[in-house]
Amino acid sequence: MELVNQLLWPVATLAAVFFLRDIAIGSTGYRLGTIILPGALGMFVALGALLVVQQLAADREDGTLLRAKASPNGIRAYLVGKLVQISATILAYLAIILIPGVFLVSGLEIADPTSWITFAWVLLLGLVATQTIGAMLGSVVATPRGAGYLSLPVLGLIAISGIFAPITGLPDWLQWIAQVFPVYWLGLGMRAAFLPDEAAIVEIGESWRHLETAAVLGAWAVVGLVLAPVVLRRMARRESGSSVARRRERAMQRVG
Repeated sequence: MELVNQLLWPVATLAAVFFLRDIAIGSTGYRLGTIILPGALGMFVALGALLVVQQLAADREDGTLLRAKASPNGIRAYLVGKLVQISATILAYLAIILIPGVFLVSGLEIADPTSWITFAWVLLLGLVATQTIGAMLGSVVATPRGAGYLSLPVLGLIAISGIFAPITGLPDWLQWIAQVFPVYWLGLGMRAAFLPDEAAIVEIGESWRHLETAAVLGAWAVVGLVLAPVVLRRMARRESGSSVARRRERAMQRVG
């Protein structure tokens, strides 16, 4: 059952790409599926933040974080391990979408080595940026239920960030908000990796803005790597056996 839950969203996304693959986008010559596929890759990278929040809340509730706190450099090791684990999960999601996807839609620049180079650096910066943000957000959530509430504003941010399509059709103030956060740049970077240069005409500034993408994602990654361990250590100081026991008792009451 857990495997089915893990596969549900990437398979559903792939099905959506399949059914939308032949819908034309105005007079641009591009198909909707071709535009959606790169954005879906960026979306799943961005969802790594929610995975961190959810797992951090679960680890606080079952005492895993308390045990990490008791080990030398345990919090830093915990964070690195969590980043590696969730990154591996996201890479599996991307493979499920991308490998069949290249056969379902046309117009992707998959034969150009520079496409894969762009994909690699956008992916690396995006994984670090979003997951360290997730660690900082997760430090303020004590229970899995709280993680569920926190997911709502994150999903809202994804919705306004043009992850599936350019945001040039949105109001200017929404465009500015979206460009502050890494989600928008993940979508732009993935489209830059796999769409032809001519497709950039519908983007802000009619450009893929590689430099800005690297700068924003890199800045969030650096901030996250510096602040996430600090925030987690401060949160871990408040952890104790009694607090874990109380959370377990409340969880049992909810189940009961």
